[in-house]
Amino acid sequence: MQSLKDHDTLIPRPRGTLPKVCAAALAAVTIGGTVVLSPERLFGWVAMVILILTLGPLLHGLCLLAEEMIYHSNTRYRGRGLLSHVLPACGLGGKTLLAAGLAGILLYLAGHPLPHKGQCWKLLFLASVLYALFKSLGVLGPSEVEVSDICEGRKMNVAHGLAWSFYLGYLRLVLPRLEGSIAAFRATHQASSSSWGRGSRKLLILVPLNANISHKLEEEDDNICFYDNLPNSEIDRAGVRGRVYKHSVYSVLDEHGKAHECVVEYATPLLTLYSMSQESSAGFGEPERRQQVLLFYRTLQDILEHSLECRNRYKLILLNDEHEDDPHFLSKAILRHLQQQEKEEFCLTPPPHQEMAHPLANGDWHHPEQMSREPTLMFSLEKPQPLRDPVENTYQ
Repeated sequence: MQSLKDHDTLIPRPRGTLPKVCAAALAAVTIGGTVVLSPERLFGWVAMVILILTLGPLLHGLCLLAEEMIYHSNTRYRGRGLLSHVLPACGLGGKTLLAAGLAGILLYLAGHPLPHKGQCWKLLFLASVLYALFKSLGVLGPSEVEVSDICEGRKMNVAHGLAWSFYLGYLRLVLPRLEGSIAAFRATHQASSSSWGRGSRKLLILVPLNANISHKLEEEDDNICFYDNLPNSEIDRAGVRGRVYKHSVYSVLDEHGKAHECVVEYATPLLTLYSMSQESSAGFGEPERRQQVLLFYRTLQDILEHSLECRNRYKLILLNDEHEDDPHFLSKAILRHLQQQEKEEFCLTPPPHQEMAHPLANGDWHHPEQMSREPTLMFSLEKPQPLRDPVENTYQ
């Protein structure tokens, strides 16, 4: 595994509107070429094509409607209205009907583009019926890119569910208590207090791309050893009184042999992804698993960035599995992120100023030193006094 310095090269971004732009440009070029080369009956041809492209999905929607009304109207729709739920679910929505109606009106006004009127109707119905047939057989089914785009846009992937479950069922409960648990731990472990830096006071969440995680970190890297557990957090959850949540503290050795204590763990939902890829009935291979891990990382990162309860209490570490020959890769990745956190927080936190012990001891009270604490507001209970008249001082 290898830590990623530039996650943008690996994490998939949300798909944009480039296919729509390309399709619009292609349509504009085609229509423009048709206008230049053969301008006669252009509107008739456009109306004919639009009517074919809309009647085909409408016929396919009627085939879907027959299945839904006969076998699934009660179990899937719970008796909900036909017009409000079943028809739109089958693709018989208002947009398709409106486009077909407008295309029919345009065809009527522009006239049939073919010499014989009967040929137009034959082409129209034959193309629409064959479209419905090929669509039902899966020949014209959506591509993998389209399915992936729909699932990502509607948050329907396995990774989305696992990320939200990990956040709502675990991180949102334990991260607000993490600072207090670390403070209690350091109070009872004075020997290790000096090795706790600013970056060590966050929960380090490891996300390996291969989703194959070990239950003991010391088995993957001998520079990492288990130190102790933080105090347990007990939360009443789903009927369980005092459900226990805990975190483990590990000691990580750097190249100089210095120990750095930190709270680190793997993202447990990755166990589910890995187990699914090992089950043939899940239909979840290694490429799909890798893609879901990346989506899990991106989704969890977006969720945590907008969470006030978890802000500045975590650090996601994405681990690549391209180079597994380094026996100390995991410890290096953890230390690299700890050092990065130290530098970032050190730059954001100004150094404290020494408080002046006796500002008037040497008589120099015109230039007092800055104090290390914030100034406090002081209120007086005395009644306000009127301002004195100005007194003129004349010096000869």
